[in-house]
This record gives sequence, C-alpha cells and structure tokens, in this order.
Amino acid sequence: MSLLTAVSRRSPRALVTTVVLGVTSAGLYLLLFLFSDMLLELAAATRRGEKLAALVPVAIAMIFSFVHGAFTGHFWDLLGLRAKK
Repeated sequence: MSLLTAVSRRSPRALVTTVVLGVTSAGLYLLLFLFSDMLLELAAATRRGEKLAALVPVAIAMIFSFVHGAFTGHFWDLLGLRAKK
C-alpha cells in the first residue's frame, strides 16, 4: 500500500488536524529561534537569583511537548501505523 493510499483512506479532518499541528509545531520552533536572545537573558536572570524566570523555559518545554507530541501521534495515525496491543 502506498503512502498516498494510506492517507487518502483517512478522514479529511484527520489530515487537517495533522497539518495544523505540524504547522503549529514548526511555528513554535521558528519563535524559539527568533526569541533565543530573550531566552538567554532569562537564563542569566535565573543565575542571578530570579527564581520565577526559571518557569518560562519550563512552560515553553511543556507547550512544545504537547504540540509536537500531538502532531507526531496524529501523523503516525494518519499513516496507519499503530503500536501493538
């Protein structure tokens, strides 16, 4: 079975959800790159003793984990690959 055949059997909604999550994930990586200087400043502030500044990278990591994990899960489901039970 070809990749296009596997994808065409899935619902259009599943494809749209996967694409939206993929674009969102790529957008998050772009934002991370664009604001990397600000994140370095937050790291320096944390080393200076501002403990709440450490929560920002943790929140960013959780958002990345959720969005990228959801994209990956939808992507493999769209291709028809699932874990054995």
